[in-house]
Amino acid sequence: MKKGLEIGKELGAENYVFWGGREGYETLLNTNMKLELDNLGRFYHMAVDYAKEIGFDAQFLIEPKPKEPTTHQYDYDVATGHAFLQSYGLENHFKFNIEANHATLAGHTFEHELHYARINNMLGSVDANQGDPLLGWDTDEFPTDLWSTTLAMYEILKNGGLGKGGLNFDAKVRRGSFEPEDLFHAHIAGMDAFAVGLKVAQQLIDDKVLDSIMEDRYQTYTEGIGLDIVEGKTDFHKLEEHALGLTEIKQTSGRLEQIKSTINQYLLQAFAK
Repeated sequence: MKKGLEIGKELGAENYVFWGGREGYETLLNTNMKLELDNLGRFYHMAVDYAKEIGFDAQFLIEPKPKEPTTHQYDYDVATGHAFLQSYGLENHFKFNIEANHATLAGHTFEHELHYARINNMLGSVDANQGDPLLGWDTDEFPTDLWSTTLAMYEILKNGGLGKGGLNFDAKVRRGSFEPEDLFHAHIAGMDAFAVGLKVAQQLIDDKVLDSIMEDRYQTYTEGIGLDIVEGKTDFHKLEEHALGLTEIKQTSGRLEQIKSTINQYLLQAFAK
């Protein structure tokens, strides 16, 4: 690690990724988890201190991964990694490099991991690939799912970009794709998928499609008892009084099917232009 930081400084690296594939355990029967987590926290603090000592100002990034090679890894997903950083006072020194395939392994969607990082100001960079949801390992396929790239770029644009980070193709062609031109087609397909995702995501933002849906769904938290809840001005007594005084319960449909159809229409329009 010491040498790696020195090389990063020499090369002028803007990011330094702590890959999520080393720290974890095979079984709790012979593992002192508390000691290992404490030592991991100490290790990261050493890295932060040494980077300051040599003047290496790259953004430190943790890349969550739930398993493979170990049974359970400590940086399981963004939420777990974020809790770890907060527990050891490291949240101001690290952000996350999020890989789509690792999100799949953790049982999440790519956009879920990006969203959690974004709303906590922890989104730093992205490994742009995709995995097979039917397989339990890291397949590292080149991204071609336009729905996924659109929702991913939506989160990245909402984040104001990726700062020092970027979209990195941590991907490889399939075993059956052995001709040199397959590698070119794979990169082109991945770049095209994210380019379409970028355009559609920007249009969704410009038209306030999802913003309008959110505003409508949570409108009751902008006035009355809902606003009191948000501003911390109520308690169980007031909530009980409010509930008992209701003559009807107004509900707003989630309209999930309509939302998905709308996004599909935006994707279709991207190809029609």
